[in-house]
Amino acid sequence: MRAVSKVAPMRPPTSDEQIAAMRAHVRENATDRPGVYRMIASDGEVVYVGKSKRVRTRLLSYFRCAFPEDKGARIVRDAERIEWEYTPSEFAALLEELRLIKRFRPRFNVAMKRDARNYCFIKITKGAAPKLVVVRGPGQDDSSIYYGPFMGAMGVSEAVRELNDVLGLRDCSADQRMNFADQPELFEFFPRTPGCIRFEVKKCLGPCVGGCTVQQYDERLTLARAFLDGTDDGPIEQLRSEMEAASERLEYERAATLRDKFKRLEALRGQFARLRFAVETLSFVYTVPGDEGADRIYLIRRGRVRGELPVPQTPSDATALFHLIEDVFSPNEPLSGQIPTHEIDELLLLSSWFRRFPSELERTSAAGTVVPLAAAS
Repeated sequence: MRAVSKVAPMRPPTSDEQIAAMRAHVRENATDRPGVYRMIASDGEVVYVGKSKRVRTRLLSYFRCAFPEDKGARIVRDAERIEWEYTPSEFAALLEELRLIKRFRPRFNVAMKRDARNYCFIKITKGAAPKLVVVRGPGQDDSSIYYGPFMGAMGVSEAVRELNDVLGLRDCSADQRMNFADQPELFEFFPRTPGCIRFEVKKCLGPCVGGCTVQQYDERLTLARAFLDGTDDGPIEQLRSEMEAASERLEYERAATLRDKFKRLEALRGQFARLRFAVETLSFVYTVPGDEGADRIYLIRRGRVRGELPVPQTPSDATALFHLIEDVFSPNEPLSGQIPTHEIDELLLLSSWFRRFPSELERTSAAGTVVPLAAAS
């Protein structure tokens, strides 16, 4: 999720006396258990959200910053009080931190606590003649369609450019006025003459200059989405055919150019395949030991938590878990590179968690292997 830029309100920094009071409050009341915390300003603004597997130690570290320009020191000077809640585990704290950041969007939390610079997404815009664009993440309250995440924004941008050229999709500015061929009333004041270079060289259908109908453009967009979903290799096959034809005509320079375009689209298709494999791999039942015996079970499907319950203690609890597993894992979901906007950050978070702690995969099991206690007894 793209970080939301906020302007810091004009309020005086927290006094030394209040900072000392916050430190004393943490020392007297916080314990070293997993949890999440919020730094809250005098006007109620949540300026920062964090998590730790040792809340007390983490909070006290804010008051030991060596320099005033340190981020921790700046957060404390902006806050008037600190609130925290304990969670059963570090994993639970990580999930709750993400949810709180998405809810409050604190200005000291950058890019949803992840290194978004490494990722990019392919976005299908809304409105007339939708276009494909490469972005770092979804915008706030954005209901557009996204595919990803992918590594390497430059390479993905080049592949999207080739896809646009093959299918004739536009890449002009978002505010460019569209004038479709099946809108004849427009031509009373719009001259139907070429005005787009890509249209003139036959790399764009020309929806802005009356070069196609709405239906013709939508058909090409459908082909693009099928390619992004991994169900149609039409664009790659078209480039392959053109490349082979150019080679047969001894047009080796053009064939080499088409070969490079082909390789870029093929690399993008490879990323799709790896993404779908990674998403499908992150589908299992995950049992997490909890603090003071508060063990929990998380139902993870396609890289997102779809349900969670305490580890069953009775046959009826186990039966309830079994039914929840059926509800989560039984419906068929099409394989696709399309990720709902509101689930992107959770997918990245879970991918990062199991990449950092691969041994945690030993605590997972396939949904079909979980048997309720009631059935086993």
